[in-house]
Amino acid sequence: MGESRSRIRELPSQLVNQIAAGEIIERPASVLKELLENSLDAGAGTIDVDIDRGGITRIQVTDNGCGIVKQDLPLALSRHATSKLVAIGDLQSIRSLGFRGEALPSIASVSRLRLRTRIEDDRMGWEVSSDGAGNLSGPQPAAHPVGTSVEVRDLFYNTPARRKFLRSERTEAYHIAEILKRLALSRFAVHITYRRDERPVATYPAACDERQQDQRLRAICGAAMAEQSLYFAHAGSDLRLWGWLGLPTFSRSQRDLQYFFVNGRMVRDKTVAHAVRQAYQDVLYHGRHPAFVLYLELDPSRVDVNVHPAKHEVRFRDTRSVHDFIYHTLHRIVADDTTPRHAVSTVAQLPRELPRAGDRVGAAQLTMAMRLAEPASGYRASPGSVGHAPAVHTVHEPDGALPLGYALAQLHGVYILAQNQKGLVLVDMHAAHERITYESLKDQWIKDGVRGQSLLVPVTLQVTTQEMATWSRYGDQFDGLGFDIEQLSADTLVARKAPALLADVDIPALVRDVLADLAECGSSLRIADRINEVLSAMACHGSVRANRRLGIEEMNALLRDMEATERSNQCNHGRPTWVQLSLAEVDKWFMRGR
Repeated sequence: MGESRSRIRELPSQLVNQIAAGEIIERPASVLKELLENSLDAGAGTIDVDIDRGGITRIQVTDNGCGIVKQDLPLALSRHATSKLVAIGDLQSIRSLGFRGEALPSIASVSRLRLRTRIEDDRMGWEVSSDGAGNLSGPQPAAHPVGTSVEVRDLFYNTPARRKFLRSERTEAYHIAEILKRLALSRFAVHITYRRDERPVATYPAACDERQQDQRLRAICGAAMAEQSLYFAHAGSDLRLWGWLGLPTFSRSQRDLQYFFVNGRMVRDKTVAHAVRQAYQDVLYHGRHPAFVLYLELDPSRVDVNVHPAKHEVRFRDTRSVHDFIYHTLHRIVADDTTPRHAVSTVAQLPRELPRAGDRVGAAQLTMAMRLAEPASGYRASPGSVGHAPAVHTVHEPDGALPLGYALAQLHGVYILAQNQKGLVLVDMHAAHERITYESLKDQWIKDGVRGQSLLVPVTLQVTTQEMATWSRYGDQFDGLGFDIEQLSADTLVARKAPALLADVDIPALVRDVLADLAECGSSLRIADRINEVLSAMACHGSVRANRRLGIEEMNALLRDMEATERSNQCNHGRPTWVQLSLAEVDKWFMRGR
């Protein structure tokens, strides 16, 4: 008996299909994803989705794509049969979403499947069906418009061990809705309708211009995302990145509004996640996550999509260049567009999730003289106002060219009240000055470079083979960051010098973290991040505090510095530094015009 079981044998085709289904089909949403990708690859402009009981009892996808030729229908339900690949060289430049030729036979092996289709040259459609036991019937004539319909019933009915792991109908329907959202974001030109238990749930009309695309973004991600995000498009190095980048003040407690597409394919990628996280550094509150819908377009030969059975992941041929392109593009956008001069909307309607400041302190704390962005005479301060904030200050200058306008007064020693062309501006004095000071310290650090400091006792690090290989390849990057690291043996590095600003940092842990980043992305900003943390703390302690009385001249100096400073819409901890109240909003408070 034991000898018989140990012999090598060919598995039955039905079992092979069910094993493949285990890699591809996790739940009803997985089925839907595969069917939708087939519809898109068929050139569909309209897709209708119907599900019953969370997709457990029925999933149907109907499209107006090119359809399937009658003679090819039996092959459509056979493993390793596809119209999307011809030769092995095609794997190096895949342009379709599906290409393995495993989805339909895998689905058919764990459900009851019916496929109806018609091509444009045929007068009638054709139908094939599978019972989940490997029995195929058809093709036989069927009435059907040009395109394809695939109906999947009783998912996992013949694999009860898999079926028991399905969640509630509501949970499965939620995952299906998420798949549809991703599809709708990946193909704006496709009209999509979704019905659940015979009731309309969502309709996404084809979006062919910017206004329609904005409407689809609102329908999927919410009005707040559409209103508090920046649309951009940037190309370079044969790469193109475009989409919507959520403002830092629209940060989230979860990663629930993060969509990234590579050549129209929704993917999860560590390289991309790292680049986005670094781009938002300095402007997000601790533990918060940015919101974004991003599209990366590149030559298909530069990305390998054949690294995951369900095609959730990709591998870039040149990871470092892609990482750097995404990081530098988003970093520049965040820096340029989080200043008062580039504010995209009123900031008065802040998200409810935004953390409170909680760091107001008394006048006994350290204060710091404020530098003036312009000559004092340029602000026309009232005589005797320096050091004593007046209750009211009349603005005589036209303020159209100045986003934050001119200071009027100071409120409770905490806020600056200013008038601009739109209405009233309120500025958090400490938060704004903290950002200005921080950016100034960073600029000085970049100008002077990283000063290394010799360690009293050299620090040795035991490293793995992989870490040593990474150091051998990228070790020179440590030299320009104030480190002096040498190889002592096959598994040992020694650090003799470290950045002067990081004297109290755990050097071995930092070096290992940097090596991990380099191995994964080809670059690392961890050392810069740690130095920025030190500079941020210095800026926090060196900025003006609550109850510090400022004169009009000093308040105007702060406003001008904010307008000239990158990322000044947020403090170093991600909180807003100012809000805009329009004159119309103020009029509503007093019911003017009614």
